[in-house]
Amino acid sequence: MTLFGPEDKLQIIAFKSYGTDTHFYAKGRALEDEAIDLSKKGVFSLLYNSFKRFETDEVKHAQVQITFADGRTVAGRTDDRGYYVIDKSMEGLSGLTNAEGWLRYEIAYAGGPFKKEILHQNRFSGELLLPSKTADFGVISDIDDTILHTGVVSSLKWRVVLNTLFKTPYRRTPLKGASEFYNLLHRGTNGKKANPIFYVSHSPWNLYRYLDLFLQKNKFPKGPILLRNFPRISLRRRPKEKPQKQNEILQILRTYPGLPFILIGDSGEHDPDIYKEIAEMKPNRILAIYLRSVAHRAKMERVKGLFKGYGHTPVLLVESSQEAMAHAQRNGYL
Repeated sequence: MTLFGPEDKLQIIAFKSYGTDTHFYAKGRALEDEAIDLSKKGVFSLLYNSFKRFETDEVKHAQVQITFADGRTVAGRTDDRGYYVIDKSMEGLSGLTNAEGWLRYEIAYAGGPFKKEILHQNRFSGELLLPSKTADFGVISDIDDTILHTGVVSSLKWRVVLNTLFKTPYRRTPLKGASEFYNLLHRGTNGKKANPIFYVSHSPWNLYRYLDLFLQKNKFPKGPILLRNFPRISLRRRPKEKPQKQNEILQILRTYPGLPFILIGDSGEHDPDIYKEIAEMKPNRILAIYLRSVAHRAKMERVKGLFKGYGHTPVLLVESSQEAMAHAQRNGYL
């Protein structure tokens, strides 16, 4: 979209991202504000909200500017789908973070295909995680059927559709004990650490606020949420191209070369294959792999066969969070 009416309100959704003391990396999207209320119930409200999440009015080729607490600024521009990526080398970013390592900033429209008078609000907040140097390890976790009941192994994915379209984030159910387990990992052995948690999913960015609210409501540790661009029908992944989730995980490992990681996922889709390949590529970086079992016999048999005789990294197929907690406790992660 390039033209906006006098009543249209614009927004910038800044995705929680991550960086280092010398590397600022922010992603987000500029959209028309559809005033989606994620707390609304009722079939028609839920369908309307779901429709508006995917039928977006993007602000294309708009200039945006980020301002830090110390007055410094960096600029970027949205693409033809409203997304922006601001990747800059900077100095002294850790001096702007809070005790948990989060750097807060403001982002605003700095120019674009619209008149300034339609900007009812032009200050939007964003956050970037700079993991503490005292962190013992990081955690990279899937979301669907790993911490959130989704139904990705259901026939024709019908449970995924029903859960996404007809349930608010307030009614979605986390897997039992998952929040407690992640908080224990986040706090580490002495209960005072700030081990970083990264949430990586194959879900599209259209569900970012939905998933962010779910994580907040269920008291999961705050962490970067890394999703994917909604695929274009005309574009297909090349045969040798790695899955988006795998590329995201490898990028995290490159960003923090001195930090080992625990990988958490489920046995229903591609997590086992992706995690196994990453552990083989980076044998000294992955402490453990926890995979939640799914109620699908064929898939579970496949995963068991995949890791039969595997000795590179500890792999645990778990029925509950308690099993993973016990293993983490024995190995000194909690």
